[in-house]
Amino acid sequence: MSEPEPKPDLPTTDEEWRERLTDEEYRILRERGTEARFSGEHVDRDDEGVYTCAACGTVLFDSSTKYDAACGWPSFYAAEESAVTLEEDTRHGMTRVEVKCAACDGHLGHVFQDGPEPTGERFCINSVALDFEPSADGE
Repeated sequence: MSEPEPKPDLPTTDEEWRERLTDEEYRILRERGTEARFSGEHVDRDDEGVYTCAACGTVLFDSSTKYDAACGWPSFYAAEESAVTLEEDTRHGMTRVEVKCAACDGHLGHVFQDGPEPTGERFCINSVALDFEPSADGE
């Protein structure tokens, strides 16, 4: 599986990222932060559409894979193929699997192996790291 080509308009320096993102987006996407549980705008969203990376616009998740995991963050059982990368995260005294945008390397959240079928995965993602695009047919 090949890595996606970097988007030509992506910032290349920390200063450019700070100019492009809000303070909260920067804290989460670039500094690997986490938003407070149940605080994000996408936690309870059930509209049809796609979730994109707030930093670069890459389509990450389809609404058909979103479910209520009652964990306080938007949860999905699958990501768009090759849209995310996974890395071991040993911060905070625990071992987890970090989810990052494959196009811009932005921190999205973590993935756990306690999700529903068909994948058994729970992509636990910060709302701040996501934008939502409703489906074109308005459903």
